[in-house]
Formats: sequence, structure tokens, C-alpha cells
Amino acid sequence: MEKKNLYGLDQKQLKAIMKEIGEKPFRGSQIYDWIYKNRVYDFKNMKNLPASLIDKLEKDYTVSLGEVIRKQKDPEDGTVKYLLEYPDGERVESVLMKYPHGQSLCISSQVGCNMGCTFCASGLGGKVRNLTAEEMLMEVANAEKDSGERVSNIVLMGMGEPLDNFDEVMSFIKKANEILGIGQRHITLSTCGLVPGIRKLANQDLQIGLAVSLHSPFQEDRAKLMPVAKAYPVPELMQACEDYFDKTGRRVTFEYTLIDGKNDRPEDVAELKKLLKGHPHHINLIPLNDVTETDHKRSKNVNKFAAELKKAGLNATIRRKNGSNIDAACGQLRRNSRGI
Repeated sequence: MEKKNLYGLDQKQLKAIMKEIGEKPFRGSQIYDWIYKNRVYDFKNMKNLPASLIDKLEKDYTVSLGEVIRKQKDPEDGTVKYLLEYPDGERVESVLMKYPHGQSLCISSQVGCNMGCTFCASGLGGKVRNLTAEEMLMEVANAEKDSGERVSNIVLMGMGEPLDNFDEVMSFIKKANEILGIGQRHITLSTCGLVPGIRKLANQDLQIGLAVSLHSPFQEDRAKLMPVAKAYPVPELMQACEDYFDKTGRRVTFEYTLIDGKNDRPEDVAELKKLLKGHPHHINLIPLNDVTETDHKRSKNVNKFAAELKKAGLNATIRRKNGSNIDAACGQLRRNSRGI
């Protein structure tokens, strides 16, 4: 029988397991402290547990973080990219970035992705499966274990569409807060624009940040880059974002990957002004990470485009480029490791 992994379970869940195996519930709290406060994953090293309980645990349970099978570190900016393999053999990526305010970890929410954005490597093989909340927590645990420092900020911007894995992502956010002590205001969820998910998220009473991948203000152009736009056109998406702000009081960040000749033109600036002027917003301009399987090229006009947006009265910044010397594009390391 496969051993049950205790990593990612909260105190209530661990107490319930203790009760099931005939132990006092407080043992669950002790195990909780060993795993999350002391970072001890070997039952033999949990010193206040009786030998009889340790024997039970070793027989049927484990504390597993998965296995980091590949690690890449950018020699210039220190960005680290991890390839994590779960017990079933599936792999995901996470990226650890260092800032003056602390460590920020970009995590995956799915193995692969079904959204099919043409500039992204994550979706080239489609979605394999959703990650559980516990598996997402493992991404954080491995980054902290490797770096020796706490992760202070989490961005759900790696492989997968978080709102396509809604329940597990909501559970992850709750557990990241309760178990790992990461405040909701230090967590950002990025979506390609699943309107029903944005509306559902607005009703969760969360304090997280919301980032929406826009990438073009024109419906026809956006649909060419992002198939999801065919189901949820730009006007419908913008209305959902406006309603989200009205409901939560938290402005939406619009992610905008600049692609040469596709969305970095003067007409794009003019249309963005029409679309966003007067609405609380922030535009996060992203220099494109090269994906060998596509013909998209990084824009040569990043700084000029940012200046034109500011001149138009829009709030825009350029995301610091991290990991230029490693497989920076989402999903690229996983694909290269599989030879696909």
C-alpha cells in the first residue's frame, strides 16, 4: 500500500489522522510543529513522539516534499529555477527570485496547461492534471529548503491556469497563510482571463492580488495570442475586472507581454488608453522570454512603449527581467527535461 503523505496537512487534518489510528489528537499538533515550525521530515527525529507512534507512522505514512531533479541558477541575478518531480512522475517548475523586500516564488498550479497561449511553453503539451494544495505547498517548501531562507511572497504565475484549478488553489492560499505564515497580501494570482473564475474569486473575501493577462487591447489580436479571448471577449473581461474592483476594493494588475510587431505599436497605446483610462489599474510590462517552438520575438520597444503609456496617463512599469541565462520561459525547463 502506498504511504500517505502528511506534508501539507493542517492541524485539524493531522489530529483526525491521529484519532483514526488510535492516538491522542494532541499528537497531531506535535507532528504539525515538527513539520512546519522545525522543518523536520523524518519521524525518528520527532523527539517527543513515543516509539510506538513512530513505528505506526513509518509503516503507513511519510513526509515527502517531492524531489527537485534539476536546478538552474542565473549567475547574474541569482534567480533559481527548480524542476520538481512528484511521486507519480509528473513534473512542474517554480522560480525563486530575490528582491530587497525578500524572496518571491513563482509557483505552478497545474502540470501543463490547457489555455494554449501562443507565446507560452506551458501549454504546448496541454494539461496533464491539476496540482493539489499540498503539492503547491511542496514547491514553497523545496525553495525554502534549498535557499535556507523563508519565502515572503508567492505568485501563482507558473505552469497552469489557477482559476482552472479553483478549489485546490483556494485551499493552497488558505494553507500558505495558516501553515507557512505567508499573508494573503503577499500572494498574487495570475489568470489568462477566465471571467467566471474572476467573478467567483471576487466573492471569496480574500486579500490577495489579482493579475490578468491582457497582452492586447484589441479583441481580434488578443484572440490570436490567447484562445481564451474567443470565449471571454475583451469587453466582457474588462467588465469583470471592474466589478472585481468594486467588490474587493483591490485594483487589478494587467500583465502585458511585449511581442515585436504584435502588440507594441502606437495604436496599441491609444487603445489601452481608451480601455483603462479612469479605471484603477496597473500595467505590468513583461519583456518576452524566448520560446523556441514559437516565432514570437521580444519587442525592441519596451522602454519606448512604457514611456508612451505614462505619457497617456496610464500607470505602467516594466517587470525586472529575471533568469535571462536559464530556461526562463514558463514550461521550458519541463519540456526540455522530457525531450518534448
